Amino acid sequence: MTGVKLMKFIPENSSDSFQQLGFFVIEKFLSDAEVAQIHAELSRVQKDVIPKMPASEVYYDQKGDSNSLKQLQRLHLHDTFFNTLLINSPFQKIAEHLLGEPVAGKNLQYFNKSPVVSQPTPPHQDGYYFMIEPVKAVTLWLALDHVDEGNGCVRYLPKSHLHGLRPHSRTGTLGFSQGITDYGNENDLADEIPLCCAPGTLIGHHANTVHRADQNYSLNRDRRAIGLIYYAASVSEDETGHNNYQASLVKDLQEDNLI
Repeated sequence: MTGVKLMKFIPENSSDSFQQLGFFVIEKFLSDAEVAQIHAELSRVQKDVIPKMPASEVYYDQKGDSNSLKQLQRLHLHDTFFNTLLINSPFQKIAEHLLGEPVAGKNLQYFNKSPVVSQPTPPHQDGYYFMIEPVKAVTLWLALDHVDEGNGCVRYLPKSHLHGLRPHSRTGTLGFSQGITDYGNENDLADEIPLCCAPGTLIGHHANTVHRADQNYSLNRDRRAIGLIYYAASVSEDETGHNNYQASLVKDLQEDNLI
């Protein structure tokens, strides 16, 4: 993927959409062949890499069931291929284009909503987890399957990034430990936009953009994706606070026998 010509993948209106609505969509960002390559690399990761990863970075909808893999955290630290997707890549260039300055790649995640056993993703803002000031960051989300309202598409609340962080509290959802406590009023639900995506579609959102996803209601369709998180170089990170929170979260998940 190193030969990708960047500018054909950055439509001029993507930055306008990101700034005005808090999210953007780029269809056919990757070709079918490139998506197939990622699927092949993920199959390799499941066989060769996951056994070496800490349990705190590997989540299953049903603990002990390898077929219910839900989420991988910080995959770029454990595998060279996925490191090249995050760092000095077309994805990083798009993040720089959207944020208007150099960026640091912070996390590459794998997500799946398995049929039947998946849980809804609670409404949240990524910036609440990040603990950065100012909240200047972007999350990119690459669809690896056909995604629609039946198998858990992402739902955005337009312009919510313009109003700061809403109150959050702990949830019982593995992989999404914080959710907005006052979400779900008439305006929230009326204004939501569901994004249905073909494989290879790239969507992304500002760290303050409210978003959520339903569970996968289908009987036989996965909803796989990778997420890439970038912080603007100008932000200050509360690394101590973030590390303390992560340590507390891991302890709680272990005590609840979720990891």
